[in-house]
Amino acid sequence: MRRRWALLPQAALLVLASFTLLPLLWMAVASLRPPGQAARLLFALDPDSFTLRNYAEIFTRLRLARAFFNSAFLALVTTAIALVVNSMAGYAFAKLRFRGRDGLFRVLSAALVIPAQVAMLPLFLLVKELGLINTYAGVVLPGVASVFGIFLIRQYALSIPDSLLDAARVDGAGELRIYWNLVLPLCKPILVTLGIFTLLGTWSDFLWPLVVLSDTEMQTLPVALANLLGEHVQDIELMMAGAVLTVLPPIFVFLALQRYYVAGIISGGLKE
Repeated sequence: MRRRWALLPQAALLVLASFTLLPLLWMAVASLRPPGQAARLLFALDPDSFTLRNYAEIFTRLRLARAFFNSAFLALVTTAIALVVNSMAGYAFAKLRFRGRDGLFRVLSAALVIPAQVAMLPLFLLVKELGLINTYAGVVLPGVASVFGIFLIRQYALSIPDSLLDAARVDGAGELRIYWNLVLPLCKPILVTLGIFTLLGTWSDFLWPLVVLSDTEMQTLPVALANLLGEHVQDIELMMAGAVLTVLPPIFVFLALQRYYVAGIISGGLKE
């Protein structure tokens, strides 16, 4: 009897979790339905009427392939650079001794509570002064360093024994070599975690690319889908096909790397 009561909360959580999947399931089913059939109830399934026409049309008539490439390119480049920059800064705050280190880190940590929207206007003016409006660099550069990424790497790097780093220095290794050959392999779980955060955040970002990029050939997938909403208000099935294409890559990335993601979150959160 006691075991049944113990399983009750788990069963309740499972039911609640299944409800969160219903919108995604409806989105996938609606993307396969003919025009005008998206409003039908989810349980009114008719597999014989399913069609891939919406996916073919979204790549041919709407030229969404270019937006897909733009999102993938910006997400991969931003993630690669962010991993290097944030890992260097996080390692420096964790293991290198320099004047004002702790005070500077406290100031950076305080910036975590500032909403990103507050800094968007001064960031836009800075990007404009640098002449990076309507360029890929204008989208990438603001995302290559983040307070959250530095904090995450720093917390994890604290677990690296100082004796290991000192032994490498005694053997004649420079700081750059220690960082590249020793610190990065040891920080693999948290690097994967930060990489997933950065990749998903850049891939799904809507507001900043909308502000910076005005050329339709450079627009990302979320911005292109927003334009699709304005041009094809009644074409719900087409929009759902675009939404599915936007959601699938992050899901595949997370499922492939979830083991490292969970390990990085747990170990990073336990460091003092």
